[in-house]
Amino acid sequence: MLKTTQSKVILLICITELILILGIGILFINTINGINQNSEIQTIEQVHQTLSITNKTMTTYVAVAATTAILIAIIISRFLSKYVMYPINKLLESAEEITTEGKKQEHKKSNKKINKNLEKVIDTMTIELKDKLSEVSTQKNQIETILLHMTDGIIAFNRAGEIILINPAAKKFLSIRPEDNTFEDIFKKFNLNINMEKIIYLENWTSTEQRIQVEERYINVYFAPFKDEKDRPDGVIAVIQDITEHVKLDNMQKEFVADVSHELKTPITSIMGYADTLLEGGYDEETKIKFLNVIASESRRMARLVTDLLTLSRYDSNKKKTKKEEFDLGELVKKSQEKLAIEIKKKNHDVKCFVTADVPPVYADKDDIQRVVLNILTNSIKYTKDNGKIKIYVGFVYTDAYIKIIDNGIGIPEEDLTRIFERFYRVDKARTRELGGTGLGLSIAKEILDKNGGSIDIKSEVGKGTEVVIRIPTKEMKNNIDKIN
Repeated sequence: MLKTTQSKVILLICITELILILGIGILFINTINGINQNSEIQTIEQVHQTLSITNKTMTTYVAVAATTAILIAIIISRFLSKYVMYPINKLLESAEEITTEGKKQEHKKSNKKINKNLEKVIDTMTIELKDKLSEVSTQKNQIETILLHMTDGIIAFNRAGEIILINPAAKKFLSIRPEDNTFEDIFKKFNLNINMEKIIYLENWTSTEQRIQVEERYINVYFAPFKDEKDRPDGVIAVIQDITEHVKLDNMQKEFVADVSHELKTPITSIMGYADTLLEGGYDEETKIKFLNVIASESRRMARLVTDLLTLSRYDSNKKKTKKEEFDLGELVKKSQEKLAIEIKKKNHDVKCFVTADVPPVYADKDDIQRVVLNILTNSIKYTKDNGKIKIYVGFVYTDAYIKIIDNGIGIPEEDLTRIFERFYRVDKARTRELGGTGLGLSIAKEILDKNGGSIDIKSEVGKGTEVVIRIPTKEMKNNIDKIN
């Protein structure tokens, strides 16, 4: 700005000099005009002399004026530069430095403030982002844990039929191989009348639930489409459930109803037949007694069957209250043997009972346990040929007392051992019915021992005999349970 002011002053001086020179020029022109006006009076020689003088005067004047103007300009310029412009320049430079420094400081402060605010915003965003990532990671881990430990299988397919998610239960239920990566790979081997297109686009018109059998397991598969954020079909989820136990229970229920009907129908038919025969009359006393014995036998069989069914029903509905008490297991076994003395004598069996020393009292329902012992002993007596041998051991292992009954009877086939506790299951139905069995004895025995905290195990070999082991909690076990409670 100061340099501009100085330039303006010099420019003003130059303009003044030009005006001065212009005035001299005008004077010169007027002089020439005066000479021309007086040329008629003066001679040519006089005119030349006058012009010559005028030119010299003009030249001298111009030179002096120019020199003077230059000197004045130089003097004024130096004066202004030294005494006016220099101090002002210093002052302005100082002010500019102060202003610049202030601006720098203010800019620095502003930058620091902006940086601090920016840092706060970034820190807040970082914390929020970490929280969101942690939340997402937690949810992901929770979902993975749920899927990992779910008892049901889950498989998710994208629209191309490729697996995008699968849990271990699904792999186990469907026996999925590593190379099975698509919908078709997994389900085509089961010959299901279903595909991805039907599930996605014909959900309301097509059955999306299928039951399949994988080896010995029954599997129920439910298919459902899922959609993306724009509510467009994005894939299919398959939920796999192992319904083997449900199917078995359903089959057992059907068999149970059929068996009960059959077991009741057989004696009822016999009773009705013999009763109708007696009503016809004309039979001697011996025949009548024979028919009446058959009717009585079948009636007792029906009574036992109904009683067993009612017992099982009470256990199933928890209506049977278990009255636990302490008692001597060895004494109970000996009394049970005495009750069956007549049956033992009929078949001439050699039955021996051994009670080891120091068997502590057991803690269970005494009447129920006696029923179990009588049932097992009765089976041994029935299914052991005449003159057989039956050994009974009563002992103690850890916290359980046990009864071991070993006979050398007909035995049980290995393939039947896993089913002998099922209701109405008989190894030899004809023979069991002939001997008066209902097919419910072992089922009731297992129910009783389960209710009393005990267990029953059976080992057998056809033609060599059977070994039954019954375990029952002792008094010490009962006391330990009381201490824990």
